[in-house]
Amino acid sequence: MCSPSNLGAVGSRCREAPISTHAGGSVPDQARISVFLLDDHEIVRRGLRDLLEAEDDLVVVGESDSAHDAERSIPALRPDVAVLDARLPDGSGIDVCRTIRSQDPSIQALILTSYDDEQALFAAIMAGAAGYVLKQVRSHDLVAAIRTAAYGQSLLDPAVTDRLLDRLRSTPDEPDELAALTDREKDILALIAEGLTNRQIGQRLFIAEKTVKNYVSSLLAKLGLERRTQAAVLAAKLLQ
Repeated sequence: MCSPSNLGAVGSRCREAPISTHAGGSVPDQARISVFLLDDHEIVRRGLRDLLEAEDDLVVVGESDSAHDAERSIPALRPDVAVLDARLPDGSGIDVCRTIRSQDPSIQALILTSYDDEQALFAAIMAGAAGYVLKQVRSHDLVAAIRTAAYGQSLLDPAVTDRLLDRLRSTPDEPDELAALTDREKDILALIAEGLTNRQIGQRLFIAEKTVKNYVSSLLAKLGLERRTQAAVLAAKLLQ
């Protein structure tokens, strides 16, 4: 089980069920979890590739050392999970996450970083990352985090969600866009930014899925937006 101190955020893409593997067994290619690696250090990418490809149910389908290249390659390859270094010479994994998930929300992203930075954690969540993983994480916990993200299960410490919602509700000098929303709409906006579906939001807030849909329609209208991905991007900008 992944430690809450090393992991954060929520994924929304769900597979049928975790794949059970055993010694001597094999997993069909179509059932494997595909992974893309982004890190500017070749030795880190090589280590991650060796770690992941030792698992029967994981396969690395691509890698890159730059944010610019990753933003082009990841949507084309459509991996189940992209493991993104937080800090890169030409950008950040958080920006890459925001870009690729605005194009294809089915791609889950894990932000891999050496720094336990709460501001970066919030930014990762708002960019739609499925997890925020410290590089000090144990190998088996990283593998578990990738599987968890691929299956759409939560990696987020509930306390992190509470702090995020408090921040949305009480941002100093609140932007005009947020001022038009009710507290419940702000809650839902934050959860949209995490990448949750209407059903998952309803489960989190203990309200009906149809009620969530009505709130989403209302907040999109107030924000002058047409799609929920636009709302997620706006929320990330407002909290920067």
